Amino acid sequence: MEMATVRHRPEALELLEAQSRFTKKELQILYRGFKNECPSGIVNEETFKEIYSQFFPQGDSTTYAHFLFNAFDTDHNGSVSFEDFVMGLSILLRGTVQEKLNWAFNLYDINKDGCITKEEMLDIMKAIYDMMGKCTYPVVKEDAPRQHVETFFQKMDKNKDGVVTIDEFIESCQKDENIMRSMQLFENVI
Repeated sequence: MEMATVRHRPEALELLEAQSRFTKKELQILYRGFKNECPSGIVNEETFKEIYSQFFPQGDSTTYAHFLFNAFDTDHNGSVSFEDFVMGLSILLRGTVQEKLNWAFNLYDINKDGCITKEEMLDIMKAIYDMMGKCTYPVVKEDAPRQHVETFFQKMDKNKDGVVTIDEFIESCQKDENIMRSMQLFENVI
């Protein structure tokens, strides 16, 4: 019985190695960390929020962690498995620009209807500002999230129909040097 269990793990890791952009060694490191935080091997939303809040102790990351959890939970079963986590991380850290932009669009498209509305973007922006906390310098004005959304839509909503489609999002991001530079920031992490 023990032998079957031992043999099963490397096969799963080999499959993940083939599907992701991580080496076997990197996957082993990620797996140890994941199992350390989540011994059951599966993360529910509450646990995800607790873990995520440790990175942003100065603010309330609950809402943003909820959106992030939904982006990692690709099969929408209410939990994030190690495989879900690795595949999301693989895109964020090692994916092509197109894959990263698709992932970001999916994060912002809260109701998953194929377009981003001002309300969805405002929910995301408020969540980001809450997560960063009230102790920012310079102090963030109360209407900053709404101004951010207006700027986002002026830039991205090419046909001015009040929603941003995946095509508008990708095209606008690819033309923005700052966004393109930020896409490369985490490529060599791990």
